[in-house]
Amino acid sequence: MIKYWPKYQGVELNKQVASLFYSTRRKFSNNLFNQTSSVLHIDLLDFKNKKSLFLAVLIELEILVLDIVELGLNVDNISLLNYKILHDLIQKSLTRFLFKVKHEDFEVKKYNSFYSQVLIIEHRLLLEYVLVYLIYGTSKVKKNIFLFNMNNTPRNYISILFENLVIQVSEIVVSTHLQNTGSATSINSLLYDYSLCNKVYISLRSLALFRNTLILQNFVHLYFFQPKSIYSSRYKVWLISSRGLVTKYIFVCRSDNISNLSKVQLVILFFIEVQDIIIPKVEKFLLVFSKIFLHVLINILGNSAIFCIRFISFGINGFCK
Repeated sequence: MIKYWPKYQGVELNKQVASLFYSTRRKFSNNLFNQTSSVLHIDLLDFKNKKSLFLAVLIELEILVLDIVELGLNVDNISLLNYKILHDLIQKSLTRFLFKVKHEDFEVKKYNSFYSQVLIIEHRLLLEYVLVYLIYGTSKVKKNIFLFNMNNTPRNYISILFENLVIQVSEIVVSTHLQNTGSATSINSLLYDYSLCNKVYISLRSLALFRNTLILQNFVHLYFFQPKSIYSSRYKVWLISSRGLVTKYIFVCRSDNISNLSKVQLVILFFIEVQDIIIPKVEKFLLVFSKIFLHVLINILGNSAIFCIRFISFGINGFCK
């Protein structure tokens, strides 16, 4: 039986939120290894520290929800302040995580440049709508954004958005800290000295390869994958499954995001549109051409075979006479 998320504030919504935090926390005991072909900064962490990071983000999310309720912020306030709220969440999650592993604070001066560009477009999908679901229920979420309406939004759908938030904030926390750490040598020392590192990336060579792979991956994501996802009304989410971290795609109306695309991304979007127009016509032309070519080829080969048979038969008959 499908369980639906509550529409309004009240006791039932509070119970569902508490249950969501509890069930998500329990999933942190699962295998947290990245099962996808994509590379994440959090792949550098071993299981213990990855779990500790996820817990830090989850605790800060819980505090954030309670603070918003206590302050009495409405949906418009959350929408207006969402980017700053996300920045504070990342800062506090990083501080909590670092204090636990190395007993020091760290100030986020700037995001990883890749994530700063991504969040300009995706910060509402990442945080704002999740907060509205958790605090106000489905009745206050903007219409025509997600696949489900206020009356039939499954609880599992909110769980997907929530897990994606935890994983992606954790990813930004690690990427931001590593960028501010400096060179590969400094990062390697940091990971080794505080026993943070997944043993796969213990050497400088493996760490350098890891960073180069991330640079290429981020470039492809920013200039090819993100515009295409917006144009296709898709959003990639990260989930914690029983076998590790996996990705899924959900339908999200993203027409509002187009105005935030850079000039380069808009050019890519233009080529995608051209591709959608030209490729079907090219495929149709190639299909017709291949049929004509095969028809002509079969006729030529058939006639040639008949001619050869007749020529051989004529030669045999002439020899016999």
